[in-house]
Amino acid sequence: MTTKNQTLQLGNLSRRDFIIKGTMLGGGLVLGIGALPDLALAQAGAKYDPNTPTQVGEAEVNAWVSIKPDDTVYIRIARSEMGQGTRTGLAQLVTEELECNWKKVKTQSATPGQSLARKRVWGEHGTGGSRGIRISEDYVRRGAAAARIMLMQAAANQWNVPVSELTVDKGVITHTQTGRKTTYGKVAELASTLTTPDPKSITLRDPRNWKVAGQPYARIDTANKVNGSKVYGIDLQFPGMLCASVKACPVFGGKLVSYDEAKIKGMRGVKGVVKIDDGTLAVVADTWWHANIALNALPIVWDEGKAASVSQDGINKMLRDGLDEQGDFWQRKEGDAPAAINSASKKVEAIYYTPYRAHVTMEPMNATVKITGDRAEAWVPTQNGEGSHAALSEATGFPLANCEVYKLDSGCGLGRRGSTQDFTTFAAKVAQKFPGVPVKVIWSREEDMTHDYYHPIAMAKMTAGIDGTGNLTGMHIKVAGQSINATLAPQAIKNGKDERQLQGFYENGPDAQLGYTFPTLLTEYVMKNTHVPVGPWRGVNTNQNGIFMECFMDECANAAGKDPVKFRQALMQSHPKHLGVLNAAAKKADWDKPLPAGTYRGVAQFMGYASYSACVAEVTVQNNVVKVTRLVFALNSGHVVNPYLTREQIEGSVAMALGAIFLPEISVENGRIKQQNLDTYPLLKLSATPRIETVLVPSFDFWGGVGEPTICVVGPAVANAISAAIGRPVRNFPLSKEGLSLA
Repeated sequence: MTTKNQTLQLGNLSRRDFIIKGTMLGGGLVLGIGALPDLALAQAGAKYDPNTPTQVGEAEVNAWVSIKPDDTVYIRIARSEMGQGTRTGLAQLVTEELECNWKKVKTQSATPGQSLARKRVWGEHGTGGSRGIRISEDYVRRGAAAARIMLMQAAANQWNVPVSELTVDKGVITHTQTGRKTTYGKVAELASTLTTPDPKSITLRDPRNWKVAGQPYARIDTANKVNGSKVYGIDLQFPGMLCASVKACPVFGGKLVSYDEAKIKGMRGVKGVVKIDDGTLAVVADTWWHANIALNALPIVWDEGKAASVSQDGINKMLRDGLDEQGDFWQRKEGDAPAAINSASKKVEAIYYTPYRAHVTMEPMNATVKITGDRAEAWVPTQNGEGSHAALSEATGFPLANCEVYKLDSGCGLGRRGSTQDFTTFAAKVAQKFPGVPVKVIWSREEDMTHDYYHPIAMAKMTAGIDGTGNLTGMHIKVAGQSINATLAPQAIKNGKDERQLQGFYENGPDAQLGYTFPTLLTEYVMKNTHVPVGPWRGVNTNQNGIFMECFMDECANAAGKDPVKFRQALMQSHPKHLGVLNAAAKKADWDKPLPAGTYRGVAQFMGYASYSACVAEVTVQNNVVKVTRLVFALNSGHVVNPYLTREQIEGSVAMALGAIFLPEISVENGRIKQQNLDTYPLLKLSATPRIETVLVPSFDFWGGVGEPTICVVGPAVANAISAAIGRPVRNFPLSKEGLSLA
C-alpha cells in the first residue's frame, strides 16, 4: 500500500501516465476518476484553494466519494460554487446517505473532461435556474448510498458475518453481536473489489428523518474567503503568465475597421494586439494593468452600424406600441377574457415598465487559457463547466477530448457565467497567439458593464374586470419585451412564440405555475427585440412578471374594495401550495393587526424555479423617500437541505431585488450602454437593507430551488406597500421614475 508520504514524481510524466499513476496511488476503494487538475496546476507552480480542485487521495470510492485511510472523506461536486452554498448542500446530502463523519468531510471539483471520459457520470455541470441541488439530489444521494453499501459489505466480508448484523454511525462500522468496530478508511481497499449495487434499487432516507441534511450547518468554504487566501480567477498566477484586456465595439453589432498597433508597441510590458473577432480585440502584456492602459491608448476605428442611432426613448416607444399590436400572440386562452372584462361593472387597466439590468458580478468576466500543442486547458470561473468546455473546444478547433476546464469558484455568477461563454472564447482566441504560455484575460469593469447579457426590458398591459360584488371576472395579461431565447436559444421559439418570457404565468407546474384561477384568462407575449443582447439574470422572467401580476392584483383588490390578502385567497383555492405560503407570510407578519402610524404594508406571492414564495413588506415614506423597515418571507421549496443557507439565499435576493426597483437602470444612448461603472450604476448599500424574517414551510413532496424564487416577490410587495403609503399605484421601475428614492 502507498504511504501518505509517497509522492508522485511529475518531472517528464506524460498526461496519460499521470492519469494512470495518479489513480493507482494508495490503497482503498478505487473506481478511477481520471486526470486530477491540481497536480496539473502544481506543474505550473500554482497555489490553489483546497476546496476547489479534485485532489489525489489514497483511496477512491465511486464517482462521488473518495475515502482516505485516516477516514477523511472527499465528496465530489460537479456543480459550480458562486457563493450560493451548493457545495455545502450537496456535501450534506452525500454525508446523509454515506453516514460518514461530517467533521471529516472535504470536497473536490469534478472537471468536464473527466466527466466526458466517464460518460458524464456526474450528470450535467450547469449551475443556474436554482437547479444546483434540485436536479442532482437523487443521483447524488444514490451514489452515496451505493458507496455505503459497498463499505458495509466489505466489513461484513472481512469479519465473515452477515451485513445485517452491522450498523454504521459517522463512518464507524460496528458488529452488533461482538462489539467489534472498524472504519470506512480501513475497509475501503477491500470494498474496491465488490460489485457496485444498482443505484435504482436503493431506498433513500426519508427527509423527515435526516440527521445531517436538513440541518443549519455552517458553510464548508468560508474560512479562506475571510482570511484572503481564496484564489479566484482574477487572482490566478502561473510562471510566465501573460495578461490581456479586451475591448469590443461600443455599439453591439458594430465592426472593427482598423487599429494602429504601432502607437502602443513601445509601451511598458506590451506583447501585442490580438483581433478576437470582427468586433473585438485585446491587448496582451506582462500585467493586466499594463495591458489595459495600452488598450485605452490604442487608436481604434469602429463601424458602429445602424444601431448607433438607437435610443432608450425609441426602445420604450417600440415596447409601448407593441402593447397595442393585434395578432396571434396568445399563450393561454381560457374563456373569452376580453368580452368578460368589457362587460364587467368596473374595468381596471394598468401599464407597467421594467428596465434593462446589468449583472455587475463582484468578479468581472475572466478566464485563463494555455494552449500546448494540440491540447487546450482553461481555468474558468463558470456556472457551466461543460459549457466552458464546449466553448474552449469550438474556439481552438480541438476535439473535446483534447480540452480540459478547471472550474474556479466564481465571485458571483447571477446567470452571466452560464449559457453565455464569451469570456472563455475570448481567452482561448488570445491564448492561441501565444502557444505554450498561460494567458489570463480579464474584462475591465467598464467592459463588463457595457457588454453584458442584460436582464430583458419589458412592458405589460394588465386589464381586469370586476363585477358588482367585487369579484374578478376576467384577466388579460399582455407583455411586450425582449426575448432571452431570441439571443441565446432561438430554436426554443415556436411559431414566433416564446413561452419563456411568460414565466410565472404557466397553467401547469412544476416550474412557474400561475397561482390564481381566474374565471377567464388571456395571456399574450409580443416579442420586441433590439440590438442589445439579453440573458438570464438571477430570477430571470419571474422578476418582471411577478411585478406585473402582483402589483396589478393590489390594484384590482383596491378597485374591488377588498383586503389584498383576502382578495388573493379567494382566487387561490385551487392552488394550495401558493395559498400556503401566502397564509404563512401573512400570519408571520401579523397582517390582520394594525401597524404604527406612518407604516404601511404590501404583499405579493409568486412561483418560480419549482418553489412557492410570498413576501410581506413594511415601509415608511416621507417626502418621497422610502425606508423599507421589514420583510417577511414564506418559502416552500419542497425540501430544505440547509435552512441556514436557504435563509442566506433569501437575504441575498433582497439586496438584488431592492437594487433593481430603486437604483438607476441600464439605458441606451447612441446605440451604446450609457452606464459604465458603479458611479452611474450603483449597488444597494448594507444600510438600506431591512429586517428580514423567513418562514420555511417545506411540504416534502417535491424539490424546488431557493436561489432565485424569492426575488420576484420583493419588488411587488415593497411597491404595494409604497402604493398604500402614497395613495396611488406605482408602475414604472426603477421607482425614481415615480419620483421616489430609497433611504
